[in-house]
Order: sequence, then C-alpha cells, then structure tokens
Amino acid sequence: MARRKNFFLLILLLMSFILSACGPKEIPNAKNWAITDFTYTNQDEKSFGLSDLKGKVWVADFIFTSCADVCLPMTNNMAKLQKMLKDEGIKDVELVSFSVDPAVDTPERLKMFADNFEADYSNWNFLTGYTQQEIEQKGVKDFKTVVKKPEDQDQVIHGTDFYLINQEGKIVKYYDGLDEIPYKEIIKDIKTIH
Repeated sequence: MARRKNFFLLILLLMSFILSACGPKEIPNAKNWAITDFTYTNQDEKSFGLSDLKGKVWVADFIFTSCADVCLPMTNNMAKLQKMLKDEGIKDVELVSFSVDPAVDTPERLKMFADNFEADYSNWNFLTGYTQQEIEQKGVKDFKTVVKKPEDQDQVIHGTDFYLINQEGKIVKYYDGLDEIPYKEIIKDIKTIH
C-alpha cells in the first residue's frame, strides 16, 4: 500500500513539474509597465499602433533624425539587434523607434534616416504623427523616461534605453541602448517570453 501511495505521489510530482514547464515563462522582477493605446504614422505614411503589436514581443526606443550625438549609434545598435534576431531564427518580434521630434521627423525623413542603417521595415517601424507634448507625455507615463525639447533648440533630451515589451503590451525590462548593449541578455529574455 505504501508503495502504491509513493508511486502516485511520484506521478503527481512529475505531472506538476511538466505542467509548470508548459506555462508562460516570465522574466524575474519584470517591470510590468502598461503601454497606453496609440496609433501613429510610420515611415511609409501608414497607420501603425498598439493594435498592430497585440500578441507580439517588441523592442522600442526613442530617437530623432537631426540628433547630434546618441541616435546614430542607438539606431545602429537596434539594426544589429534586428540582424541578430534574424540570425537566431526568432520571428514575430517587432522593433519600434519613436521620434521625439515629430514636427521635424516626417515619414519621408524617418525613412531616409532608417535607410542609412539598412533597416528591414518588415518588422521595424519608425513612428511620428503626434505632437511634441504627446510624445513627451508618453515617454514619462509609459516608459518612465524623460523626453523634452527645450524651447528655441533643435536638440531633444531623451533616454537611451531599449525597452522589451511583452505580448500583453507591458514593458518587462529595459537595457542600455547606447554603450554596453547586452545583446545576449536581450535575446535570451526575448526567447524567455516569446
């Protein structure tokens, strides 16, 4: 009788282990900051928003085309991440670059900028089509980062992080997108929640 009981306990233990392995995987200490709904305009002058990203993992950053310092290396780093994702065979991951200078960054200008980095637009959208105030509020409210264009200046103050967003539209983690990009960590985290 004790043998049979032990056998059933072993079966129950194995089943619970197998079921827990099948459940959704999560990133430890996930931020879980919800992205509020948006619909903007991409580099092809097409409408693109949160509804297009539903059910997908995505990585976002903030850039602008007349940036004098950080945006060129950041966009180059995002292009490298895009290539690494392809090389790893990871599909259905979107990249989104929000312009922090929407009055200047028209879709045409964003496309010219992105072409310099050989961006693959099949899963990378460069967004504009909102007011300066809207993007500044979105930066603070959703991404917990500063976006600010001082009056009478052509440069915009903004963060340099890459944000990992899950299928439910929640930021789970962010990484340095400028200097020491942890590509392996980003890809590992994408695989965890993908």
